[in-house]
Amino acid sequence: MNQYLDLFLNYLTVERGLSANTLEAYGRDLARYLDFLEGEKVCTPDQVAAPLVLRFLAHLRDAGLAPRSRARALAALRMFHKFLLAEGYASGNPTTLVTPPKSLAALPHTLTPVEVERLLAAPAGDGPLDLRDRAMLEVLYATGLRVSELVALQVADLHLDLGYLSAFGKRSKQRVVPLGEAAVHELRSYLARGRSALDRGRRSRVLFLNRSGEGLTRQGFWKIIKRRARQAAIGKRITPHTLRHSFATHLLENGADLRSVQTMLGHADISTTQIYTHVTRERLRRLHEQHHPRG
Repeated sequence: MNQYLDLFLNYLTVERGLSANTLEAYGRDLARYLDFLEGEKVCTPDQVAAPLVLRFLAHLRDAGLAPRSRARALAALRMFHKFLLAEGYASGNPTTLVTPPKSLAALPHTLTPVEVERLLAAPAGDGPLDLRDRAMLEVLYATGLRVSELVALQVADLHLDLGYLSAFGKRSKQRVVPLGEAAVHELRSYLARGRSALDRGRRSRVLFLNRSGEGLTRQGFWKIIKRRARQAAIGKRITPHTLRHSFATHLLENGADLRSVQTMLGHADISTTQIYTHVTRERLRRLHEQHHPRG
């Protein structure tokens, strides 16, 4: 079955233009799936039926994967078997009637506005790394960029006089996102007093650089935000997407319309953005329980 995985990943790269991160996630999920099928003595696509797919999902559950991770794996399986059917490698799609695991819509982790302020203030010094981290955190909260989009930013993507930046999201789709005064101020400070010290004359085009003058990675940023969260005494779980989630939630809580938030986040489907309305509703429910006499 591994030959079909290679063909599928090539199709996703050439025909669908998926990002390297998405390809890596699909490859990882499908490699686990094919290992499972090998253990079940499956050699051809037509040997796979819906009960076998369900057993694989149960196998993932027993291995401790959360509903969201299992649902992502099912999405990969659906695309894989749809590809096999379309290309004539299979006579049917066994995933058609398989439904995603329940509790898929787990609410994203967010910070309160007060916690965001503490996080943004954590890099308090004037050294190159403090200037960089302050600018990165401000940009992330001001724009809601994905971390992969943040670390891919180039200096040429900034339009500070006009107050916006150009971001390239999934499938290389470009969008324009407003920055706000605080982010513009921190970017100007970083460009004027921090970035040149990190670049060391290499003339890198990448905006945010590490100690070695190279572009930051997603993993590098994750370490930075976790360290800054500890400095800010934030005990909540922090992920690279925490500020993106907080950005969307706080906009909606303050009256922004869903379509505008969808555009700024770069979501192709508004149903993806709607999870943040669940966050705001859940917050209102908790407030009602805490403060209403009959809550």
